[in-house]
Amino acid sequence: MTFKAVFLAHAPDAEPARHQCVVETPTYKLFVRVVQNQMQALEVCRHLAQAEGIHAVVLCPGFTHKDIAELAEALGPAVGIFAARGDSPSNAVVMEVMAREGWFRK
Repeated sequence: MTFKAVFLAHAPDAEPARHQCVVETPTYKLFVRVVQNQMQALEVCRHLAQAEGIHAVVLCPGFTHKDIAELAEALGPAVGIFAARGDSPSNAVVMEVMAREGWFRK
């Protein structure tokens, strides 16, 4: 049996149908998708759960607790939800780069 997971990351200019890839070994299939927002994240995860039977969702640190709860509710108990979190120094480094690159401009 192949273990199937999706890694979701945020980017303000993401197009999930375009910004994606699959990494596969004989026993592991990792889908990578970049989304702009929670609506796209829900859409991508629902699709992959139905079409591919994913077992796990790994989220970048940009997903809030509310986002995680919505994904867990949408996917049900058969799909594990995991969130990557950094320590304070790591978060500061990332926030500085993201701000410099214009991620937070409205």
